[in-house]
Amino acid sequence: MRPVIEFCAGNMHHGTDQTMRRLERNPEYDVIEYGCLGNCGECYLFPYAYVNGEIVAAESAEKLYDAIMEKVKEIEAWPDDHIG
Repeated sequence: MRPVIEFCAGNMHHGTDQTMRRLERNPEYDVIEYGCLGNCGECYLFPYAYVNGEIVAAESAEKLYDAIMEKVKEIEAWPDDHIG
């Protein structure tokens, strides 16, 4: 299953734009930027992204990248018939 990583344009003030660009370089990932993901409270407080529909957050954009990569490894370890 290809990881889908979604970013909120409103969250870019945390530096997630750099994290997003870094992930976009990998052709194995679907990286999408939305104008709003509807999590304004979280968006204001810390860097976050959705990875296959689950929120992944961290205290900095650099740590967010690491957290996203951990989630991607977890997803890649799932059997092909895994749902959710």
